[in-house]
Amino acid sequence: MLDKKFHVKKGDTVSVIAGKDKSKTGKVIRILPKKDGVLVEGLNMVKRHMRARGNEPGGIVEKENPLHVSNVMLYCDKCKKPVRSKMNVLEDGKKVRVCIKCGDSFDK
Repeated sequence: MLDKKFHVKKGDTVSVIAGKDKSKTGKVIRILPKKDGVLVEGLNMVKRHMRARGNEPGGIVEKENPLHVSNVMLYCDKCKKPVRSKMNVLEDGKKVRVCIKCGDSFDK
């Protein structure tokens, strides 16, 4: 089975480029490789009707729904906008993701 490569990682700040939350930004909570999706904090919220279980009460719960990875772009804090990224190799051989516009590194 092949490991899928995504342009975003857990903890990245991303901007949504398509869908109902277009132009909103948020932090990636989780990557879902089998569904080609990402969970972004506070975006693409849906309501789920939950049944009561034991001590937990039932009711309507709002939670994040996955966004397709093609509908998000990395958000550069220096440029203050969504940007594409490229891979640069440092002198020590380490690969880092870099903003194409300003050259700022996403991998700290």
